[in-house]
Amino acid sequence: MAVDFTGRYLGNLKVEVTHGPSGTQIITVPPVDNQGDGSSFSPTDLVAAALGSCMLSLISIVGTRDGLDLTGLAFRAEKHMNASPRRIGAIPITIQMPEGLTPDQRRKLENAALTCPVHRSLHPDLEKVVTFIYEDEEVRG
Repeated sequence: MAVDFTGRYLGNLKVEVTHGPSGTQIITVPPVDNQGDGSSFSPTDLVAAALGSCMLSLISIVGTRDGLDLTGLAFRAEKHMNASPRRIGAIPITIQMPEGLTPDQRRKLENAALTCPVHRSLHPDLEKVVTFIYEDEEVRG
């Protein structure tokens, strides 16, 4: 299934992007280190945000289907740029997982996150370090 997006240059390096099915709009602008003013998401910021939100979406789909309480599920992502060639070099992501999950539930939810479509679509050279946080312990993926 295809999803349509349109974009329109607004001036001052800003681009308005419209999601065809919903009409929702966002503004992108280059980051400060690439001539932008940093007033909104940059296109590469959206890649990191898409990865984190995709992982949470897959966790929530599986968790909801299995009747799990997902209170506390959250992510934090960082985008690290390479200078030459200018591209995203790394996106470390920390996922705060809900409390009270069994080892089997943890494995199932972690697998869901690591097989999300965005994670699978990103170039293998892009470093994607995923850390799952459960209360006081860390598990790296």
